Amino acid sequence: MSLSMHQASVPVFIRQLGNLSTILGLAATDAENRKIEPAVLLNARLAPDMFPLIRQVQIACDGALAGTALLANIDAPGQTDDEASFAELQARIARVQAFLQGISAAQIDGSEERTVTLSRRGKDTHFQGQAFLLDHVMPNFYFHLTTAYAILRHNGVAIGKRDFLGTR
Repeated sequence: MSLSMHQASVPVFIRQLGNLSTILGLAATDAENRKIEPAVLLNARLAPDMFPLIRQVQIACDGALAGTALLANIDAPGQTDDEASFAELQARIARVQAFLQGISAAQIDGSEERTVTLSRRGKDTHFQGQAFLLDHVMPNFYFHLTTAYAILRHNGVAIGKRDFLGTR
């Protein structure tokens, strides 16, 4: 049995965003327990030239949202990128998950060979749907998801691989 474009994307994004939500909840509790201002964690970064935690979460959400919308050939809802708390990041994740839950298999399946055009910074890049999902959207999504996890872990939040994978 083959794996459909929908199966390879939407349920994966929903699950991993749920894991990210759990990790952010653990981080918020950890900050409270250690009497750390949440802003310290929210603005933490792994290197001076990398985005902070807030932006990593926003980009992970945007990747799942925009990537799925492009594959489904629909418009993605806009995001304001104004989150400043764990609760606001949780709300963003929940909005993205709700959008994804509304995408049917019929909207995405069959997009493997369709040309998808990604427009960024005034430049268009064209992909075939399957290559777009597997070579661009998924690696980018996991990069920002992993970086968010690593920022929190680096700052002493007691999370581990099982939290990342959602098997705790």
